[in-house]
Amino acid sequence: MDFGLSGKRALVLGASRGLGAAIAAALAAEGVTVLGASRSGDYTVDLADKASVAALIDKVRTEGGVDILVNNSGGPKAGPAQGQATADWVAAFETMATSLYAVTDALLPQMIERKFGRIITVGSSGVVAPIAGLALSNAVRGAIAGWSKTLAAEVAKHGITVNMVLPGRIDTDRVRELDQGKAGRTGTSVEAVQEASRNDIPAGRYGRPEEFGAVVAFLASQQASYVTGSMLRVDGGMIKGL
Repeated sequence: MDFGLSGKRALVLGASRGLGAAIAAALAAEGVTVLGASRSGDYTVDLADKASVAALIDKVRTEGGVDILVNNSGGPKAGPAQGQATADWVAAFETMATSLYAVTDALLPQMIERKFGRIITVGSSGVVAPIAGLALSNAVRGAIAGWSKTLAAEVAKHGITVNMVLPGRIDTDRVRELDQGKAGRTGTSVEAVQEASRNDIPAGRYGRPEEFGAVVAFLASQQASYVTGSMLRVDGGMIKGL
């Protein structure tokens, strides 16, 4: 299927590895010019550094903006809700949420001018079913979900869609790190942790990054122009709730 994206421009945050890299590849395969932003890419950015975020915004806007924005930030450290330092809450929110809000708000005017835009934010299954031991991520991504839904209603009249995609257990470096951390905390092997996770997923396996990227590419498509304000799970059926 032709997604009608040839000639469009996309900015993908966190594009150097994992889900971001898979998304960038999926969009490029549809003929999109992809600006991959990361700490080491051609479009450098450190989402924890306000000056770095501002520099990225200036560069992209000067080049004419983008049609598609993929908000993808790394996850914070694991840990419980109790006992988290205030500084950790603030740092997680500023890196994962405030920076995404700033980039989106700055790039929206050019989308509005063109009467076309796709804003797709990578979240987590923890938005709908909080994950034990990931309190910072659960809380901040929940706030992002509220922002995304609110923004969707504001910009739909301009031909701009705003959606979130929620990964479950996708085989990325981040998930491997979380599995290793859980193994260390519980005194079990990584293999045992992964087997327990697979047993809890109806599909019986971890997802592949390219499967996740394909869903994001669809949401960016012309065919998905009536999908907005949504959260789409890509989790192999892992989340049991409706």
